[in-house]
Amino acid sequence: MDIAILIVIGLGMGLIGGLLGIGGSVIMIPALTLFKGENQHLYQAAAMICNFFVSAAAMLAHRKAQAFVKNVLIWLIPAAVLGITAGVALSNCTIFEGGNSYLLARAFGAFLVYVIAYNSYRLYLSVHPKIVEVPKPMPPKKVAAILSALCGGLTGLAAGLLGIGAGTVATPLQQVTLKLPLRNAMSNSAVTIVSIAWLGAIYKNATLPQHGLEISESLKIAACVIPGAIVGGYWGGHLMHALPKNIVRAVFIGVCILAAVKLLTVSPS
Repeated sequence: MDIAILIVIGLGMGLIGGLLGIGGSVIMIPALTLFKGENQHLYQAAAMICNFFVSAAAMLAHRKAQAFVKNVLIWLIPAAVLGITAGVALSNCTIFEGGNSYLLARAFGAFLVYVIAYNSYRLYLSVHPKIVEVPKPMPPKKVAAILSALCGGLTGLAAGLLGIGAGTVATPLQQVTLKLPLRNAMSNSAVTIVSIAWLGAIYKNATLPQHGLEISESLKIAACVIPGAIVGGYWGGHLMHALPKNIVRAVFIGVCILAAVKLLTVSPS
């Protein structure tokens, strides 16, 4: 692969991730598909490696803010571990093997439709007067434990199946089901992603040979993308406070629409 393209993709995923606090796979995988054609198993394996490094940087910032909710994490993380294991296994099943790997790309395109809808809703709320809601308490302890495990399982499943960090899944799920403030939900998402990304990366890369791919191919992509992603994430984090966030989000939505169209119409490699 063209190293220059991978470096630019890394910068882009880091910059957008830093600006909006999201994982880079939403940018990385569609960009690789756009420039290099469909090869979903390879891209997901490389993206999972990148997710660990990008999310680790975010987790350190959240740790400094001490925004973790430990009573949620003790159920969220174990369930997410099981979920990502099941998700990777599902991505490797017969229906996605060989020439059918393009179906994974289309599944990713469907996920982007959700990302577009979620971010459009967030954009709408930010430009219209909102009714101030009274913060709601968390559910009772036993109910919260079940809901935390459910959030973790769904987060891990999405991460393993699609090769994403899944912060865009974990954060809103915790807000809706557990009534957590955005700051706490994002912090929990970051530590969960770091806790499971390494496992997903090892598992997915170990199974690349069954798809006729070499692990070294994934490692080369990740090695080129990660430095740019770290630099992009650094600048994105700083620019978050300097640029109008609504404009950034609107541009991101536009990029996701183009990526979704590409992935939903991708042809077999």
